[in-house]
Formats: sequence, C-alpha cells, structure tokens
Amino acid sequence: MIRSFAFTTQGRLHSQDIDLFLMPTLLADTNLFLWVDLEKPTDPEARRILEGVFHFHPLSVEDCVSASSSPKVDEYSPKEGDQFAPYLFIVIHAVDYSRSDGVFATSELNFFLGKNFLVTFHEVPLKSVHHVEDRCLRSTVHIARAPDRVAHSLLDAIVDNYKPALEELSLEIAALEEEVVQASHPKQLTRIVQLKKEVLHLRQIIGPQREVLARFAAGEFKLIRAHMVPYYRGVYDGLFNISTLAQSYTDSITGLLHVYLSMSSNQTGEVVKLLTLITVITTPLMVIGTWYGMNFEGMPELHSKHGYLIATSIMVVTTGLTFWYFKKRRWM
Repeated sequence: MIRSFAFTTQGRLHSQDIDLFLMPTLLADTNLFLWVDLEKPTDPEARRILEGVFHFHPLSVEDCVSASSSPKVDEYSPKEGDQFAPYLFIVIHAVDYSRSDGVFATSELNFFLGKNFLVTFHEVPLKSVHHVEDRCLRSTVHIARAPDRVAHSLLDAIVDNYKPALEELSLEIAALEEEVVQASHPKQLTRIVQLKKEVLHLRQIIGPQREVLARFAAGEFKLIRAHMVPYYRGVYDGLFNISTLAQSYTDSITGLLHVYLSMSSNQTGEVVKLLTLITVITTPLMVIGTWYGMNFEGMPELHSKHGYLIATSIMVVTTGLTFWYFKKRRWM
C-alpha cells in the first residue's frame, strides 16, 4: 500500500494519493513537503518509489527492503553523478508485548529524511505511523510543516508505544513473583528464563536505538533544524528512562530466579529432612524386628512365653522416645 501526502510550509494538506509522475514536480517545489508512506509494498512498487522517484543510494535501498536487526542512521550526500538530494536513512524498531505468547514482537520502520521530503517504509501496519498521519490530516497544530517535525512525531510515538509493552511485562513479572512465593514449580523456571531472554532482547533493541537518538539529540545532522533538536532530545530522554526501566526488570527477574532457586532448595531440604526423620524414627523398629527376625534355634528369647509382647513394647517405647527427643530439639 502506498499513501502519499503533500503539505504546504504551513502544514496544511495540499494534495493526497499523488500519482507517481507528479511526485518529481512536487519535490521541485520548495514550498511543499512530500511524505510517502510505503506499507508492505511489493518489491516493484518499493523500487519505483525509492529508485525511480527519489533515486536513493542503492545501499540504503537494499538496507530498506531487507530486514535489519539493528537500529542505525546513515547520512547520504550526493557525489558527482548522483541524482538524489542529501538525506538521512534511519532504521528504528517499534515493539509490542503479548502476555499470551510471552514475547516481544518487533516491527521495523525505515525513514528517508530529506529537506523537503520524508519516505517511510514498513512491512506491517504500525499504530505510530497511522496516528501521526491522522494528526497531520486533522490536527490544528499543523505538525506537517517540515519533514524533521513529522519524523520527530513518529519517533516520539514509537517511544510512547514502548510504555504499554513494558507495563504488560511488569504485570507478568509481578504475577510470576506471586506464584513463586506461594509455591515453586518447574514450569516457573522455564517462564523465568524466557522472561529474562525477552528483557535481554528488549535491551538489545533499545541500546542501539539510544545511540541513534543520541546523535539526533546532539544536533549532529544539518537536516534537523536547530530549533527541533531539543524535541529530539526529549525523545532520547524518554527512551533513556525506558532503558533504565528495562534494566530494573532485568534485576527483578534475576532476583526472582534466586528466590525460585532458594524456594526449590528449601523444598528439597524439607523432603530430605522428612525422609531422614522417618528413617531415624523407624530405626528401633528395624533393628529389633531384624534381630528377632533371624529365628536361630539357639536364641533363648524365642522360647520366652511373653517374647512377642516384650519385643513389641521395646519397639514402641524406643520409637516414642526417639520421636519425643526430636520434638524437644524442635527438629520436627
């Protein structure tokens, strides 16, 4: 799906769903800003826009149409023979967390940001993109006055969408902590390890993304106007807070793992203690029963009239004394 919008420098919609042959004309108009959003396009559609209309560098085009596991930003300046205008190529990842699956789903969003154009490319529908598009079309604030302003709104929306995912993760950790404290179970260990792996995956996404946004926050790129840099710095600060929160979740899960192992160790110790007590308490029974179970003819006790009663009494008394001794020492 290809959606395209042309906005004036005041942020008002000039035209929408623009034909491809008109896009070069609109790009040449310095009073207009062109935004093209490619949502799950076919390969020919993507290349007609990226190569045919904007003439982007082949390396950035290949990076765009191929999945990238790491966020990044590259600056492209035209050399002799190049037909493209200076632009930034940005790869950012949005995340979503499903408690039913217990995994973070990542969605890649690619930007081509120029002086008077913005091209976004994504393989799945993204709430952040649709939300910003709606704001550009309906809002009275007119955020679509320039591509760096719209790019900031997209990045801000992506970072904001991290928060519901982290809240779901927080609820999952809290529920698991309650389960582990009440009664540990081997299935919980699998869940704890999976959660730790997912949080590590999240931190692996956030780390490079912070580095990308730090470059914007530092005002490194000329295509980001100076008065927009503080806004990008605000997005960076939001992502930094999320990174700190992810670190605290890692610590919580590590502590939860230690609690689980301690609970399991205590349960094992209780079982061993119980079995040991049973063994020690029944030792008099086994000793006396085994002794008189030999049935040798030369044993004088075998001919005693009250031998059975005496042996039974001794077993009961010794077992009772052993039980009383354990109770007195508070071993039971």
